[in-house]
Amino acid sequence: MCGIVQANAASGMAVHDDCKLKFLELKAKRTYRYIVYKIEEKQKQVVVEKLGEPANGYEDFTASLPADECRYAVYDFDFVTEENCQKSRIFFIAWSPDTSRVRSKMIYASSKDRFKRELDGIQVELQATDPTEMGLDVFKSRVN
Repeated sequence: MCGIVQANAASGMAVHDDCKLKFLELKAKRTYRYIVYKIEEKQKQVVVEKLGEPANGYEDFTASLPADECRYAVYDFDFVTEENCQKSRIFFIAWSPDTSRVRSKMIYASSKDRFKRELDGIQVELQATDPTEMGLDVFKSRVN
């Protein structure tokens, strides 16, 4: 699959077109529950690693994040307001476990803001170094 890749002057990291296209599908059509993005260091670009089906839940999402490698992810979180309205918020998660390589943490940290800007429509951002920092309770507290 060929896509136009734009280089990022700051970190030299490019963002594959597919990253934005899949995000737009999640945002506009709710085609996916979540998207996991990976930085391919050799190609110096961010690519889509995994797509979660709308029926996939939070457990599927957390299971798709590697225990000792950094990732970016987007999660479409459904919730019910106090007024009993069904709503959703799009979360951007910067997953950077303590056990991941220092070089990897640095690359993900330096590319994050630029990458996040490519995804127009992020409503909440979470930084997580272990699963408790992005538990369902954290999601719920951030939407209210």
